[in-house]
Amino acid sequence: MTTLKYQNESEDLQKVTVRLLEDGEVERFNKLFHQHHYLANARYAGQSMRYVAEIEGTWLALLCFSAPSLNIKAREEWIGWSPRQRARRLGFVVNNSRFLILPDRGTFPNLASRVLSLCLRRLSEDWINRWGHPVLIVETYVAGDREGTCYRACGFEEVGMTAGYGRVSGVFYEKHNEPKRVYLRELKYKARKIIKRAKLPIEFRAYEAAISGPCPFHVMELNSLLMLFRVLKDPRRGHGLQHRMHYVTACAAVAVMMGAAGYKAIEDTCKKFTQPQLKALGAKRGKEGRCSVPSDSTFYRVLNKLNVAEFEKIIFSWIGELEISVLLRLAIDGKVLRGSSRADGKPLQLLSAVTHNLRITIGQIPINEKSNEIPAFLELLKIVSPQPGTLITADAMHCQKKSARMVTEEYNCDYVFGLKENQSTILEYASLLLKQEAFPP
Repeated sequence: MTTLKYQNESEDLQKVTVRLLEDGEVERFNKLFHQHHYLANARYAGQSMRYVAEIEGTWLALLCFSAPSLNIKAREEWIGWSPRQRARRLGFVVNNSRFLILPDRGTFPNLASRVLSLCLRRLSEDWINRWGHPVLIVETYVAGDREGTCYRACGFEEVGMTAGYGRVSGVFYEKHNEPKRVYLRELKYKARKIIKRAKLPIEFRAYEAAISGPCPFHVMELNSLLMLFRVLKDPRRGHGLQHRMHYVTACAAVAVMMGAAGYKAIEDTCKKFTQPQLKALGAKRGKEGRCSVPSDSTFYRVLNKLNVAEFEKIIFSWIGELEISVLLRLAIDGKVLRGSSRADGKPLQLLSAVTHNLRITIGQIPINEKSNEIPAFLELLKIVSPQPGTLITADAMHCQKKSARMVTEEYNCDYVFGLKENQSTILEYASLLLKQEAFPP
């Protein structure tokens, strides 16, 4: 390897260029990582992009960006997204999985941050050209005995530590007791706010369905869902049914919770489940020993014969068993069902109860043609039957004495209702209360 001598720091750094690795250079790339990187390998997971930094053809540094980790607590808290959003949008996150400055780096101060900066400038565009979608956030993990100075110099933020587990096969993990520091950086301005919005901006919305996955639930959680669906009776008749009903319904439920809308979207989402996950959902192994996913037509036939109320009850029960805190924040809101039409030509309106965190609908009812959301609110509460201590939010239409009384007295819950100026009496009373001190002196 040619050794470059340091002459002038700023001039030499300006000569550094970064390019994508060419196919014929892969063997050399891997060999250098095996020789000089502390992990002694250049393995990566999923989609990837490999770069070479050089001056006039002399290699100075090697980098690899690849698929992000499936679930890192510090990252999820930093972004603030829900498990469903993570399952739909994790593809917008990329991991700087390998970074190697070749041994003669001592002649080039600040080389690491310069190389990393050049890569980050082009990473999203390169990712679009190779994998068809942009990058919003970059993550990396730094071993405890290393400084991570170049990452901080390039705008990365240290957000916490990993739990000290490593993935060994599919969705299985084992503890290695070597937690690493988690560093994250936004590639786009306010990327964190963008990626956790209820609806992505139009420029990113088209990518969401294509990058959805992986399934955010663990094998044991999926198996518990399957057990609940076993009580459903299969309405289909005939011999040779390839997929049992409880498997089809469990797959559909998870796919919809991940954001799938439509039978083909459910099939496409389920294809991203791992073999252990499909097995946990009740799949039978085929002749080749692998679990297959039901087709969109199978989902159509099964779901159109389901008892909807019973199906919702199972989902609601499972979410409650999974994490009761998920159900302690509910938003109640009305929506018009697009493309629907009643006998009078008006569209169908639904009132839904949605969890704040997972944003999953746990109950909904149609609003009577000659009525509005106010009486429907009371009926929906009876269906949902919220746990004591649940916080229920709703818009100003539901700022009614009867609704508030039912929430607090019958269900022992709390409410946050919007309040507008058209309710002058209660607005005046609320304004007086707000002027008082929250606590006595």
